[in-house]
Amino acid sequence: MSGPDIHDDTTDDHERFERELLAQDRDTRRVSTADLDDETAHDLVRELLDTGTVTPVVDERVLVHEPSGTAFESMWQLAIFHEGWTAAVDAGEGDE
Repeated sequence: MSGPDIHDDTTDDHERFERELLAQDRDTRRVSTADLDDETAHDLVRELLDTGTVTPVVDERVLVHEPSGTAFESMWQLAIFHEGWTAAVDAGEGDE
């Protein structure tokens, strides 16, 4: 044989393995909304209303997420947004 067999070349295996581990780590830190059903979303929005994090604008029929200033017509969308927003804020505090 004159050189290394290209089918046995494992020089990039460690880099590929590291990329896979980093991707798995990133995936575990992501917020999952798959378990956020309507009832859980309504409970979360009621809690956000009670704490003043969300303000209802009755004449426009929207809920405003005060920390971000974003308005939502759907309680479920607001709950999903708040979960993601909270995760992003928490991740930003951890990076400092």
